[in-house]
Amino acid sequence: MVFPSLFGDSNTRLFTYWTSDGYNSTGCYNLRCPGFVHASNSIALDVALSPVSTYHGAQHEIILHIFKDPKQNVWWLQHGNDDVIEIINNAQDGQHTTTQMGSGHFAEEQAGGASYFKNLQVVDQSNALVPPGDIKAVATKPNCYNIVPGKSDDAGDYFYFGGPGRNPNCP
Repeated sequence: MVFPSLFGDSNTRLFTYWTSDGYNSTGCYNLRCPGFVHASNSIALDVALSPVSTYHGAQHEIILHIFKDPKQNVWWLQHGNDDVIEIINNAQDGQHTTTQMGSGHFAEEQAGGASYFKNLQVVDQSNALVPPGDIKAVATKPNCYNIVPGKSDDAGDYFYFGGPGRNPNCP
């Protein structure tokens, strides 16, 4: 996420956001959430990520796993093999936010243009990683942001996503 009013700069950062009522009146970021425990010394939330991908230039990836521990009933975000860890439309005056999603470019630009997740897997009932099955792409404001799913031998189940937010086709 890039959030200058929260972090004071335009750096890309790994973040989590919690809400119990769909962003109506509750919510907080990262370690500002009561009950959130940071359990890694290899990656931190709120810290700028580096290096970051550039549009039609060098591409960089991080490996993340999000899962729920069925015994402790807690959620984990895992970076690589180390345990650790949306665009929110704050529309004003009936207009969509100008916040970009991903690179700010639509999913059709694919590698080098759009942002992506690849090698998607889910945890099944026996706690094993398995392919997610059919991925249904839903974009509620496709002229603002969109998503294109796919499957390949190289990238497994994947999806490209992104968009500029408010633009002439997305009031």
